[in-house]
Amino acid sequence: MIIDSLKYPPLRHNAPIKVLFVCLGNICRSPAAEGVLKSIVEENNATEKWVIDSAGTGNYHIGDLPDSRMRAHARRRGLELTHRCRQVHPCDFDEFDIIVPMDASNERNLRAMAPSPEDESKIIPMAKFFTLATRHDHVPDPYYEGAEGFELVLDLLQDGCQNLFDTLTAETLDKV
Repeated sequence: MIIDSLKYPPLRHNAPIKVLFVCLGNICRSPAAEGVLKSIVEENNATEKWVIDSAGTGNYHIGDLPDSRMRAHARRRGLELTHRCRQVHPCDFDEFDIIVPMDASNERNLRAMAPSPEDESKIIPMAKFFTLATRHDHVPDPYYEGAEGFELVLDLLQDGCQNLFDTLTAETLDKV
């Protein structure tokens, strides 16, 4: 299992698994990750067992829909990204079991924000869930890239979110 080698807080038995994805502006990577994981959860008839959200460390786009280019690329894959952008708050550490930053900068910001060492242990970078042979140790920001950048992000997130789902589902089944 991917999480076995990580410091990770135990999931609560018979409680929904609560995941928060985080990037800088909450308009490209984190809402895409939210949409991808929600799709995987729906395909596995597990929506009542999961709470999935996304947020940004910056406050640039609060209340906006995700970037129109990301929505278009996601829509081609059957994903509708309807999330309204919001900023991460310290109370998110109380609400979520796992907080998944897309890159090292957002990971540093989250670690600085974490109210306690226990809360900091909830932070697990998205790249920890990658299994594709890739040169990426993070989810690159596609904002200033072309179509290939958005497609790469969605490919990485599809792989990472499937592995996150499989790992956390197995973790909760082990507790039954």
